[in-house]
Amino acid sequence: MMLVLLYIVMAVLAAGLVAMVWASRGGPRWVQGVAKATMVVSELATAAVRKSGRSNSNSGNSGDAGALGDSGS
Repeated sequence: MMLVLLYIVMAVLAAGLVAMVWASRGGPRWVQGVAKATMVVSELATAAVRKSGRSNSNSGNSGDAGALGDSGS
């Protein structure tokens, strides 16, 4: 069951990536909407990871922020 869920999540992520590329090349309006939704979701996920990284910064996970491309400043 978990494997099926993982496949579904990966398919949704791949579709979002395809929509981003297609929208950047001037795709239809609905593709631009999907690309915008993909960007919003990715920014929310990034904010959640950064927030959890700050709350766990005293537990020795200081290397996690650098993996996201954050310079630490």
